[in-house]
Amino acid sequence: MKKLLFVQSKPPHGSLQGQEGLDAILAGSAFVDCAVLFTGDGVYQLLSQQHTDALSSRDYAATYLALDDYGVDQIYCVAADLQQRGLTTADLLLSPTPLDDAEVQALLHGADAILDF
Repeated sequence: MKKLLFVQSKPPHGSLQGQEGLDAILAGSAFVDCAVLFTGDGVYQLLSQQHTDALSSRDYAATYLALDDYGVDQIYCVAADLQQRGLTTADLLLSPTPLDDAEVQALLHGADAILDF
């Protein structure tokens, strides 16, 4: 079976890329094996208790909790990106597996296609 890797690298608000990436993950999971990697400011997409009222933006972060229902259980983040932002997996809605640089490279090379949002 083909394996898609979705890379969420953009912050959650200010553009639609994060939400579009989440929609693509949910849709893609119906057809192929999917994994998700949160990198850079994309790790902010998983922050719990996001307050978006002042932004006139929809808080879609809770939708990430549905990934398990869609069979997406390979959820990763770049450990250094969490550290640089003063975050731990305890700050996040999900518990992504933190990866070092070598593990990220292996994940990228193991994917049949990579979609970056």
